[in-house]
Amino acid sequence: MENLPQKVLLNTLSDTERVAFYKKTYAHVAGGVLMFIIFEYLMLQSEAIVNFALSLTEGYRWLFMLGGFMFMTNYAERMALKSDDKTMQYVSYGIYILAEAFIFIPLLYMAIYFTEGFDLINQAAVVTLSLFTGLSAIVFVTKTDFSFLRAGLTVGFFIAIGLIIAGMIFGFNLGLWFSVGMCVLAAGTILYQTSSLVNIYSEDQYVPAAIGLFASLMLLFWYVLQIFMSRD
Repeated sequence: MENLPQKVLLNTLSDTERVAFYKKTYAHVAGGVLMFIIFEYLMLQSEAIVNFALSLTEGYRWLFMLGGFMFMTNYAERMALKSDDKTMQYVSYGIYILAEAFIFIPLLYMAIYFTEGFDLINQAAVVTLSLFTGLSAIVFVTKTDFSFLRAGLTVGFFIAIGLIIAGMIFGFNLGLWFSVGMCVLAAGTILYQTSSLVNIYSEDQYVPAAIGLFASLMLLFWYVLQIFMSRD
């Protein structure tokens, strides 16, 4: 029987090969952001899609929407990570971006139409990208291993999900400080995922790596935008 090729993790490669991997990964993150903008623009042009997305924010429907989103994104991320086929990895990334774009419709709709313009979105985008760049730079410059954050992040996200569900069931607003806390969690996730790239992915898995970083970036953007909207 022919032996299957073994995956070569980044931590066994030279600095030059790692840099090449990082360039591909962050180029795909940037490509994901561009595709997100395109998907979002096209969806917001459709009154039917916007109305459908807005209808899912009412009552318990939002729980089903969140559940569907989590299922789709987890499925796409696992499919990309397990598959060695580049086409399948890109399809998975596309599904992930599309799911992100759809769940963002209600939030962006409110930011655009209730504040009469794109100012809040632009401001939140600049802050998000600045934070993402700064956090990534911290990892690459200091070469600190942030793997110790994993347990804390896991507990934090379970608490956050519980609070979101409780807020929907009992009808209370989570408020500004919840958004601030979620920004801290998102920042921690970016630090963890960036520092863990060399221990998780092989040299040809830059697409799955990009999905993980893109997910953290969008989570950070969601709650930064929430904070900006809470000011008005």
